[in-house]
Amino acid sequence: MQTILGIDIGGSGVKGALINIKTGHLIGSRLKIATPQVSSPSNLVSVIEDLVKHFKWRGTIGCTFPGVIVNQIIKTSANLDKSCIGTNLSKLIKEATACPTWTLNDADAAAHAELSFGSAQNFKGSGLMITIGTGLGSALFFNKTLMPNTELGHLIMDGKKAEMIASAAAIVRESLSWTDWTKRLNDYLTYVHSLFWPELIILGGGVSRDFDQYKHFLDIPARIIPAKFFNHAGIIGAALSAHKAMRTL
Repeated sequence: MQTILGIDIGGSGVKGALINIKTGHLIGSRLKIATPQVSSPSNLVSVIEDLVKHFKWRGTIGCTFPGVIVNQIIKTSANLDKSCIGTNLSKLIKEATACPTWTLNDADAAAHAELSFGSAQNFKGSGLMITIGTGLGSALFFNKTLMPNTELGHLIMDGKKAEMIASAAAIVRESLSWTDWTKRLNDYLTYVHSLFWPELIILGGGVSRDFDQYKHFLDIPARIIPAKFFNHAGIIGAALSAHKAMRTL
């Protein structure tokens, strides 16, 4: 069995788990550590070191980051410390842990998991994955080919970034009901759909587990489904992507 440690860095938590890359299944339990209040590269690496020690890990690591990643360099950091911009996080993690590491955008990782073993495994056509958490992540794909770093959560709606209006963080911040929040989400999905016309929209992140609570409020001319792996998709996709990347380096 081939195993890789998947790590998903988010605005509120850094999650890790061992992943069977042949099946996409978690091996054992996931561990979540709170994202450092000052989410600088050094502080993030310190948390990742704790995860590596917890899992007694000595192999390849796949890691997500909520921002644009180009040639392993972080280009944007909307919900984490701005000092992350310009950093090669993979290099820093390898230096700290001696584990070869591959980093990619968090929503791209989640989509990779769903396309490989999840809700879009047998789907052909144009699709979009939206991860709903502290922000709104996005991954656009066609016939299993991803267009990386789309970051559609930063589209402007009503003078604000969409993720400020329709993210899961907005539910907590503004004490929104499912009805009120889903109206915002529906407006956002309608907007994005008008730009790309995906046939399938996959909703990921923590609120994907609650899909039955709000699905009847959504009215989009596309098929909308929850991620099979819910909030684990990023961890799984990070591991799968790292395995693929290390084979081609």
